[in-house]
Amino acid sequence: MLIEEKTDNKNGVTIFVEGEVDVYTAPQLREKLLPLCQNGKTVYVDLSKVDYIDSTGLGVLIGAYKAQRATAGRLVLKGVNARIYRLLRITGLHEVIEIEDRKQEDGKV
Repeated sequence: MLIEEKTDNKNGVTIFVEGEVDVYTAPQLREKLLPLCQNGKTVYVDLSKVDYIDSTGLGVLIGAYKAQRATAGRLVLKGVNARIYRLLRITGLHEVIEIEDRKQEDGKV
């Protein structure tokens, strides 16, 4: 898994994630993401190059969301493909974590 950070402006930062987010790689994402979620800024997580995320990866996103809520910051997922969106919908996370720029595949959601 590759993770790249880019500061957008004074109020936001984007984390670009590439590869699979699973039990083996989720600790890398947690290590990079959680410190950014403690300053009250907007953190964008670009998942456009992620094809797979498991429950451990979802746990990292939930932890980041909770950290952001505690600091009045925002966590925004970008580039979510249909498979990952379906997982977020099944778990109900699509109702609590902000999602923008969702990728649609085959016209299905």
